[in-house]
Amino acid sequence: MEKEEKYQKLKNIIKVYLPEDVAFSDISEDSHLMNDLNINSANLVDIVLDVEDAFDIRLENEDMENMQTVNDAVAIIDAKLNTK
Repeated sequence: MEKEEKYQKLKNIIKVYLPEDVAFSDISEDSHLMNDLNINSANLVDIVLDVEDAFDIRLENEDMENMQTVNDAVAIIDAKLNTK
């Protein structure tokens, strides 16, 4: 799976949890999940669960803590897929 494909898949997961004041088009690779996209911690957990299902990977608490931006998330997904 190419990086762009992972990025698009991740954006579609995040889209579901965006608050009304944030548009889908606001999601970029550099977007901070909580600060830029206004995703709360409960929804962040839901995103992590959806990512695990979508990519068939297991994320640890440390991964969640390191998942600050969309780019961080793609890098973590990459790393997990490469160790499968």
